[in-house]
Amino acid sequence: MALPTPEPGLVISYTYLWRDQAQSGAEEGRKARPCAIIVAAADDDGDIRVYVAPITHAQPDDPHAVELPPAVKRMLGLDDARSWIVTRELNRFVWPGFDLHPIARETPDTFAWGFLPIEIFDAVKRGIAAHHRSRRMNITPRD
Repeated sequence: MALPTPEPGLVISYTYLWRDQAQSGAEEGRKARPCAIIVAAADDDGDIRVYVAPITHAQPDDPHAVELPPAVKRMLGLDDARSWIVTRELNRFVWPGFDLHPIARETPDTFAWGFLPIEIFDAVKRGIAAHHRSRRMNITPRD
């Protein structure tokens, strides 16, 4: 199993735990979904800590969410339904963790769809920064 190097902008298949699920006592997400790596950095113990933002089909109540253009979804190989990257909440985990999954049964050694274009990734970072400044950012630790 060849895992990708965790890099900002990489879209991985990850079982995301939503903040409201965690607050209700859930410890596991309900399904694997595309998530964008926002930060990947070594901590003092040498572990790689990764922060991911979820991609969802449900239009979020997030004024800074970033809609993925159809061309970007095609480039990544995602479906053609409308999707948004949520910028109000993130999951944090030690790479690779238990919640990383292959993108499809037919490709059991492929865990990522590819990288977001820089302009999309920059918009996501701006949305996260806006939530952080307003103290409305939520990070759910998964490690």
